[in-house]
Amino acid sequence: MQVILLERVAKLGQMGDIVDVKSGYARNFLLPQGKALTASEANKASFDAQKAQLEARNLETKKEAEALADKLDGQQFIVIRQASDGGNLYGSVTPRDAADVATEAGFTVDRKQVVIGAPIKALGLHRADVVLHPEVIAVIELNVARSDEEAELQASGKSIQELAAEAEAEAEFEIANLFDDIGAAASEDDDAPVAEEASEETSEE
Repeated sequence: MQVILLERVAKLGQMGDIVDVKSGYARNFLLPQGKALTASEANKASFDAQKAQLEARNLETKKEAEALADKLDGQQFIVIRQASDGGNLYGSVTPRDAADVATEAGFTVDRKQVVIGAPIKALGLHRADVVLHPEVIAVIELNVARSDEEAELQASGKSIQELAAEAEAEAEFEIANLFDDIGAAASEDDDAPVAEEASEETSEE
């Protein structure tokens, strides 16, 4: 099926291009989203008549998207989730979650604009793309953690594995100190009777 693109569409073409696509893709996505028109003679003539207006509108929305991208690109957003000690999430972080935290931070982002390469199922720092315009993409970072404190440590460059190893080492150190304290106390108890016996012998003499 041939369609006329009304905007740039990744892997298809630029505005005004007439391209061949699968009928289902056109009917379910391109046409209802207003990204294309069927390539009939009437639509070709209509597009040619409106081309200047469409290009001007596209340029305006692109500039608006670029202004937002300048502020949004490189931003890091914290997503608090429950997870196992090994760092695996009980569930996953979705584009809707990313859009929600960005919106809470004051950015206007829709979940349909967020692209996450693979499902986020572990704690840590993860990249997400925000498609603000067919020609403008901002890259954000999702800091997925169990608490704000953990997120702060992850932001400083420590992985969940390093944090777990540090916590384990700290626990082992505390246990070792505890046993040292118990051993020292027991040693003092053992010495006490000897001292008492020595003092008794001295008094008998």
